[in-house]
Amino acid sequence: MDHYYHKAHLPRFGEIAAGNQELADTFFAYYNKVFEDGALTAREKALIALAVAHVVQCPYCIDAYTTEALEKGSDLEQMTEAVHVACAIRGGASLVHGIQMLDQVKRLAM
Repeated sequence: MDHYYHKAHLPRFGEIAAGNQELADTFFAYYNKVFEDGALTAREKALIALAVAHVVQCPYCIDAYTTEALEKGSDLEQMTEAVHVACAIRGGASLVHGIQMLDQVKRLAM
């Protein structure tokens, strides 16, 4: 079966540097710095990343941050709750745009 996403691509992420090593190095340095312990722990950041991965619907990120969250000490309940938080925010963001629809209906119905 042919499909767009291949599990074998994720571990090859670093190969993206082939097109521009300097940009890749800059990105990966920033990326790695972001996920270091800071005001938030690396564990908390992995949970945030897992939630965001679901919102942006990136299967590579979902796999990577499921693994990362587990490795950083999160459990299934915490990870599931993080995904539900993301779902609630995404759902609310979709619904609030309904106000735009309501305004357009009012303009057209007048």
